[in-house]
Amino acid sequence: MKETLQQLRRHHQPVPVPLELPDEDRLVEVEEELLMAIPADLRQYLLRASDIVFGSLEPVTAADPVAHTYLPDVAAQAWDFGLPRHLLPICVHGDDIYCIDPDGEVFLWQEGELTEDTWSDLWQWIRDVWIAYG
Repeated sequence: MKETLQQLRRHHQPVPVPLELPDEDRLVEVEEELLMAIPADLRQYLLRASDIVFGSLEPVTAADPVAHTYLPDVAAQAWDFGLPRHLLPICVHGDDIYCIDPDGEVFLWQEGELTEDTWSDLWQWIRDVWIAYG
């Protein structure tokens, strides 16, 4: 995780209005909105790296409720589109939804179903998808 965070930080692109990181209290509020716990890897990402802007992918955030990447809003939309309720979206890109299960495994949900594309954890997805393709 630490190495992936460092690599991701090196790719960060400064923006005019920087994103903020949430604190633990904010994540508790997000969990209350979601009516479910945030998986450990996603929690660590939100606390340590959800302020990073890089490439064309925009993973979920938790600090600003009006952001278009705000996790509870992204989750509500994904669930409306049919994403199974036990999965949380981590990134929406076009019609593709990358999502995480309660155990931390990451999946690609496409055209109404889970594909065979999986990643063992969020950090592998960050390396293999977000950093690799920007």
